[in-house]
Amino acid sequence: MLRGGEVVLASVSGGADSVALLDTLRALAPALDLTLHAVHVDHGLRPESATDAAFVTDLCRAWNIPLRVERVEIARPAAGGAWDGLEAAARRARYAAFRRAATAFGAACVATGHTADDQAETVVMRLLDGAGPRGLGGIAPVRGPYIRPLLETRRHVVEAHLLARGIGWREDATNADPRFTRNRIRHDVLPFLVARWDPDAVEWLTRGAERARAAAAALETEARAIAVAIGRAASGAVVLPARELERLPGELAAEVLRAAAAGLGGGGAQRAAGERALRRLLDGGRPRAARLGRVRCERSGPWVRVGGVPPDDLRERAWQVPGEMALPELGARLSARCCLRPVGWAPARDPARAEFDADRVPARLTVRARRAGDRFLPWGGPGERRLKTFLIDAGVPRWERSRIPLLEADGEIIWVAGLRRGRAAPVTEDTRRILEVTLASPLAVPIARG
Repeated sequence: MLRGGEVVLASVSGGADSVALLDTLRALAPALDLTLHAVHVDHGLRPESATDAAFVTDLCRAWNIPLRVERVEIARPAAGGAWDGLEAAARRARYAAFRRAATAFGAACVATGHTADDQAETVVMRLLDGAGPRGLGGIAPVRGPYIRPLLETRRHVVEAHLLARGIGWREDATNADPRFTRNRIRHDVLPFLVARWDPDAVEWLTRGAERARAAAAALETEARAIAVAIGRAASGAVVLPARELERLPGELAAEVLRAAAAGLGGGGAQRAAGERALRRLLDGGRPRAARLGRVRCERSGPWVRVGGVPPDDLRERAWQVPGEMALPELGARLSARCCLRPVGWAPARDPARAEFDADRVPARLTVRARRAGDRFLPWGGPGERRLKTFLIDAGVPRWERSRIPLLEADGEIIWVAGLRRGRAAPVTEDTRRILEVTLASPLAVPIARG
């Protein structure tokens, strides 16, 4: 966890675990050449929170350890906003405070006082919630900048250490509140397992978590290679073929999506509800979206997209042809040129290019995104179709359908750029001049069928 010479930030709530952590790091600091700082997060949820902050302040002053007190507010979202519970909201606020304090102190790592008992409680919670291997791995000893030096130490050992050294601590009354799932496991489930099943139940649960983390690490290594092999970058996201994912074992497929998300700042362990949503997505069920941390995973047709908010839709604009038209929101460009119809002319087979009879196309065209109710008469098709159905059949994923440029002439869609031209203004034997329109963009690549 520590190689020596680091600036370490210790999270100190005032409870026994965090006070013992600070005392341990203080004892190790000279030998490891550590620069030690502390942070106390005041959630403001209990009347005695100010007293806890004062206790930690006095302790750090006595031990000559710089302290930063972070006061946070936990508020429910506005009506209609997602709310996953007080514990989850408090945890997010707490870790955001850790990040701020680490930045302020220039700390390379943040130490938290999780113990073996915390690990066992977490494993039981996730087991009862239906978590997968990654979730059953519990609390990682090291994850990013966070380290848990006491994770293999029992809580009663921590308290004995403090009593032997004459160091006090604060008791959080909410730790006995049965409304919180963790408290019911701490006070009811684990004592029952220890008393009626096995005195070493906590140790067995922590060892099981270690094995689950090892299995998850092996899956992660394989998944990263697969994600690189089958995924492609697209507008701040990674797009993967659903059929390739379906060929993989379920846990490996889910891990491939997490590996893609990790490259974008998401991924990691999930609550069981998120795990179930991910499984339904991979099985082709509904909902067709799931969260992977700060990243969204969405399935549409033969594709699965892992990324943040989809990029902007195409804006509508008028286009005087011949000439060029930049489409910066797509990273694309349209160009149009006129030429006399050559002898022996044959239509282009490139879907990124379309030719029209220049004398039957107005000089002023419209370039726009799709609209609700759009209809399209495709070249070679049996008749008029809903544009939405045409795009679905063409394998265009949901997040790209509003970014496909449509070329419109006098209210009629004459080209779905990069896919197919319409029946309007065909080049015939009577055509004198040809208007050739080309799309240069990532969308110009033919879309693979699922």
